[in-house]
Amino acid sequence: MYGLVISDLRDCNRVQRYALITAGAEGELKGKWNESLKLVAGATHRADGMANTKAMAEAGSELARAALALTINGFSDWHIPSRDEQELQYRAFKPTDEENYADGIDGVNPSSVPPGEAYTEEFPAQTTVENFRAGAADAFSDCWFWSSTQHAGNPGYAWGQGFGNGIQSYGRKSYAGRARAVRRLVIQ
Repeated sequence: MYGLVISDLRDCNRVQRYALITAGAEGELKGKWNESLKLVAGATHRADGMANTKAMAEAGSELARAALALTINGFSDWHIPSRDEQELQYRAFKPTDEENYADGIDGVNPSSVPPGEAYTEEFPAQTTVENFRAGAADAFSDCWFWSSTQHAGNPGYAWGQGFGNGIQSYGRKSYAGRARAVRRLVIQ
């Protein structure tokens, strides 16, 4: 099962419309972002998860290599979502009806058009896509997931998203965690 989000993303100061396709449970991976806490050149993009994932793989990330090696339903262009791609996953496929962490920053997505606004306690609401709701086969676990975006100011850390309450934070890259693969299609 897939989840689909149609979005405009700013990428290198241009706007391009994409269909962001989230893998079902078969695209969930577990592992460390990277063993090394050094800067991974090319892995700080907020909107380009494929570029980040390729840079991670070149730097030795087994998690990134696993994402790039995925073939699901004949498609092999999967990657770990960037910070802003992942935020769109949460907006569309939030599995629970838990209140969101609403600190005025979480949910802000400068890459989406229009730019994503901060979460409120009620928004986003639990997904209406049955297969991605809590307890269903493709639902995100009520836990934290890695993005492919390294923290630009502190290279020992990378960004992630909580899929229970929406908190966006960063964690030490050498910690084991989960990631949910996506693919991106250019649309007109």
